[in-house]
Amino acid sequence: MSDGSSDAFSLPADTLAGLAAPEVQRLAARMAQDAFTRIFRLTLEGDAATLEAAVAEIQERAGNWVRAAPDDAGRALRLALLVSGIDQWALAYAQAFALTALPGVSVLLGGLRNGLDAADDARFQQAFAAIDKAENDAIDFKMELRRNIHLALWHAMIACEEREEAAPILAALGGMLVALVERMPLLGWRLAADALAHIQLRCLSDAAASTELARETNAALFTALRLNLPREVSEPMMAHASQAVIAWQRARRAH
Repeated sequence: MSDGSSDAFSLPADTLAGLAAPEVQRLAARMAQDAFTRIFRLTLEGDAATLEAAVAEIQERAGNWVRAAPDDAGRALRLALLVSGIDQWALAYAQAFALTALPGVSVLLGGLRNGLDAADDARFQQAFAAIDKAENDAIDFKMELRRNIHLALWHAMIACEEREEAAPILAALGGMLVALVERMPLLGWRLAADALAHIQLRCLSDAAASTELARETNAALFTALRLNLPREVSEPMMAHASQAVIAWQRARRAH
């Protein structure tokens, strides 16, 4: 099973890896996830004081991590990865749950850039643009981030007890995976396949999607991808996911 590394794909070199090594990229993705999910949970709980304190704490911890990079370019990229990751989590949840605003996220994103002088801000903007300039750049960050976003929405979908609750999440998740493939012609299908493989592994190892509605929506997700992507894309994507699951099963039996 892929561990999030781009090595197995035999891709052109990640030109950002010199500024943020693969493990740093994956850590940035996890930090973005932790920040967003904590803010989202506290927003739902409605405790403004606790939310404000959490945002301040997250901002301080993130700032310390950014400043720990060895040079200005590394610090700019670390900050750009965090901001990009948190922003993508917020956008995904806004689409899936019809959210109009998450003020805590906006405060955090603004706070992370507070204090940047003109040169620092210019470096940040350059690094932020560089993340998406080439598909294979920051690939470990992209894979970790998108896998975890897709899995989080999938878990929310299969946890729904009513079809009316699951349907919007299903539509949003399917749309995100299709958009990912279209936006990244070279690697998008691989990132989508990675997410689909992990979904199948959750079903096998954790007996997830065990209710009738969960099985129905899970099957509908795979069907929607086959219908909304060209066959020359969907077939290798599904095959890649299946091969990863088979490799996991063989490795498990070997132990």
